[in-house]
Amino acid sequence: MTRVSGRTTLFFILAGISIALLILSSSGQMAPIESAASVVTRPFLNAFNTIGHQFSEVVTTARELSTLRTLNQQLKSRVDTLTIDNLRLTEVEAENQQLRELLRFKQLNPTYDYRGGQVIARVISQAETNYLSSLSIDLGSEQGIARGMPVVNEQGLIGRVDKVGPNSATVLLIIDPSSGVQSLVKRNRAVGVVNGRAGALPVMEYIPMDADISVGDEVITSGLGGNFPKNVAIGQVIEVIRHDYDMYQQAVIRPTVNFVRLEFVLVIT
Repeated sequence: MTRVSGRTTLFFILAGISIALLILSSSGQMAPIESAASVVTRPFLNAFNTIGHQFSEVVTTARELSTLRTLNQQLKSRVDTLTIDNLRLTEVEAENQQLRELLRFKQLNPTYDYRGGQVIARVISQAETNYLSSLSIDLGSEQGIARGMPVVNEQGLIGRVDKVGPNSATVLLIIDPSSGVQSLVKRNRAVGVVNGRAGALPVMEYIPMDADISVGDEVITSGLGGNFPKNVAIGQVIEVIRHDYDMYQQAVIRPTVNFVRLEFVLVIT
């Protein structure tokens, strides 16, 4: 009973204070106190507002950074995809250009039957006792390839088929020491034989001493002997070797074919 009476008394006291404050406020008598309270609390309110605004900016910035990171990752992925696509297109265009040049060579030489092949392996190595220059192509006996067939591309003579498997063949290049090609100088039809050399450029040998040979002369196949077709480019003279005591003169030849970068070839069947 005492506890209830105490609560009731407290309630009436607080109610009375509240009513008194309302009366004083409505009559303007609380203005000085309210003004003082406002002065005291204003810095705290401003501080809380500033902190709240900064916190809101931090949250917004974090969201924007997350969005930018996601967008940046998407853009990087897109750039990588476009780069790969561009490389593929460049490779396809380069391949198409090579094939167009091979087709043009075939059209300019319609008297021969060709089989187009792709280089699948290359061996150009030197040892103390021997030197082997050859490459492998993806054509073999099942495609009508036989030993001895000439191999060319749009740049000129590459070599001849040396070994044949069912679906592949080894081509002996004209730069190999065991290779020999009946040839002639295009300008004056001087004849000779282009032989490969170990670790050096091939040389045209057995050229008559009275033949006028100059640096820059073009050398082509002569067609003699029937091993290679006539008028296929072999290379260009870069040095003439002539001695009075020799029966023949020689000419060092730079091949027109880039043997390191071969990709597609034509086998004359």
